[in-house]
Amino acid sequence: MKFGVVVFPGSNCDHDAFYAVQSVLGQEAAFLWHDSTDLAGSDVIILPGGFAYGDYLRTGAIARFSPIMRAIADFAARGGFVMGICNGFQVLLEAGLLPGAMLRNRALRFICRPVYLRVENAHTAFSNACRPGQVLEVPIAHGEGNYFADADTLEEIESAGQVVFRYCCPDGEITNDANPNGSVHNIAGIMNREGNVLGMMPHPERACDPLLGSTDGRFILQSVLNAALDRVSTTAWAVANVNRS
Repeated sequence: MKFGVVVFPGSNCDHDAFYAVQSVLGQEAAFLWHDSTDLAGSDVIILPGGFAYGDYLRTGAIARFSPIMRAIADFAARGGFVMGICNGFQVLLEAGLLPGAMLRNRALRFICRPVYLRVENAHTAFSNACRPGQVLEVPIAHGEGNYFADADTLEEIESAGQVVFRYCCPDGEITNDANPNGSVHNIAGIMNREGNVLGMMPHPERACDPLLGSTDGRFILQSVLNAALDRVSTTAWAVANVNRS
């Protein structure tokens, strides 16, 4: 499988994502420059963390206009897997590939520390390697990670199972104290209705090596790899059967 890692001016977690794909998952990785529309034959696209275009105007507000985003929108519309981490999540929201918006952290300061996530839906392309209700320890590093959506949108994404991860206590309890940034409903990660685009504020690529203090991020990265492999296998089977007929 080939993972494309988008590089915007201001990205600073692109090499972290590249390392996680290549050295941890053992898969091919390629950097994709923001002003290109060539996805280099990628099976999965990662929009990494950082400060795309300096986060001027709003986080992700300028990056959404990059040429690469038009190609990613087309890729997602065809069912391609897209994963936005931290700033990448913010970009996906601004681009309209995910519902909702980001506000400043309720404490009005940058937060960088490990948090706990509860797997709310283990039957997704981004959580299939997890158990329902499993608690993962993954770090955050953001100043605008306070996820917000209006009441109708919240009802829709909750009822459709689009909330994949929620901030929680170490024992899995969902509390206000476990919510590091004020996100509505303790939401840490959501997917689109089609289930092929994920946005999450925590950094799984920073929790995939024992040296980093946690390897829980591997569950998330392995999940999307599983989904991509399954898609290729299913497509190959369908093509083979069409050819026979």
